[in-house]
Amino acid sequence: MEARKTSAWKSNYVVTDRGREIATWDKSTWKSGGEFTLEGRRYRVRSNGWGNKYTMTDDSDTVLAAADRVGRKRWTVTADGQTYHFRRRSIWASEEELVLGETRVGSVRKTSFWRGDVNVELPSLTPALQLFILGVVISKWDAEAAAAAA
Repeated sequence: MEARKTSAWKSNYVVTDRGREIATWDKSTWKSGGEFTLEGRRYRVRSNGWGNKYTMTDDSDTVLAAADRVGRKRWTVTADGQTYHFRRRSIWASEEELVLGETRVGSVRKTSFWRGDVNVELPSLTPALQLFILGVVISKWDAEAAAAAA
């Protein structure tokens, strides 16, 4: 799965899977998070005030996934009764790794610093969960960039 920024001025992304467009990540204007539509279903991704916890809900406001400790070296995502563990590759790299124990089994990483393109390799996860994680990671990167610019 790949995400390509739609504009240099906005943090919206077109998401493709094997070259086929499957969703658009629309960043929230006033809050951290955003929304996307996948296979006709709309999902919202929202964070708490600190930006370290995120939830994904559907149109009925049912929580489908949650991310905790976002922004830390190690953080988690819980969905469908399972917990997935992530770690930041390094403080300088724009990459978050999905790990099983200490073994890397997937990642979300920037492939273009200038355009902000992102590659999502989370093969064992559902597309909706992959898009949730993509949205969380993009929101984290946006918050870090805003803090660095201040």
